[in-house]
Amino acid sequence: MLRIDQLHLNIYVVKALQVSFIGTPSSFCLQNFLNIICKHSHSNCILLLARLATLTNIGGTAKMKVNSTELQNNFGKYLMLAAQEDIIITRNGTEIAKLTALGDQLGSAVNQIHESVPLYGYGKKATYEEFLQLWQESDERYEYIDGEIYFLAAPRTAHQYAVTQLITVFSNLLQGTSCIPMVAPYDIELRRTSEQINIVQPDIMVICDLEEHLDDNDYYKGIPTLIVEVLSKGTRRKDLIKKLDLYMSCGVKEYWIANPDNKEVTVYLFAEQNIQEFTTFKQNEIAQSYLFEKLKIEVQRIFR
Repeated sequence: MLRIDQLHLNIYVVKALQVSFIGTPSSFCLQNFLNIICKHSHSNCILLLARLATLTNIGGTAKMKVNSTELQNNFGKYLMLAAQEDIIITRNGTEIAKLTALGDQLGSAVNQIHESVPLYGYGKKATYEEFLQLWQESDERYEYIDGEIYFLAAPRTAHQYAVTQLITVFSNLLQGTSCIPMVAPYDIELRRTSEQINIVQPDIMVICDLEEHLDDNDYYKGIPTLIVEVLSKGTRRKDLIKKLDLYMSCGVKEYWIANPDNKEVTVYLFAEQNIQEFTTFKQNEIAQSYLFEKLKIEVQRIFR
């Protein structure tokens, strides 16, 4: 139970601290969260302090520090963020430059960049209607989670290898049942409330009520029983935090997270919008579904 409590605590802290770097928490709120985190877990306390260390406060204005390599790899993202806060660029720990806004002129340019090239996890919030317009007018893949649009970049080989191994096993073991495994791209609509609509494209989903929830346009409008996400560098935070909370809140019963970096699979069982159980399976173990007795796979088979 302690690990589950810590997991929920991490979710709420990440939300409160606005991990997207847009905005800075008040010192009062920040101190309260630090007290809670450090009281429950020394390791989480260290991680949180390290996370906060990326932000400094110079002259009363929030500033972000990034190293030159990170800036080079994600220049578009930081260009947009520079419209809202100064960014200090470092090399080998030494501050060497500053990326800063040039008033309304840069802000206008940033908006134009955001409109033409949506970037993963950054930029202004969007209404569901704005997302639908983008979805209809573009050939790119997007997700819409809690009012924010996420661009889905082409995955790397390790990601696709894991997806292929998993969907093959799922298809074989679920053959002859009423449950059908599907693979992305395939839009899933999840609602926190009647007005809070989210659109996601899980890597794999197991659907046990397909025929009952197909609309007139042949789109599925139900809730998958089981969802699998394979982590990648660009989606790690979204899969571990945002999607875990979304799936847990919207009626998904089981959630698998496959991690190609450490070659582990974590399986969550949800009940009553909470985590009922979870298990992490390591490389020499067999990952096992909570819901489907026959659904199991050797972890070492999943990863390259």
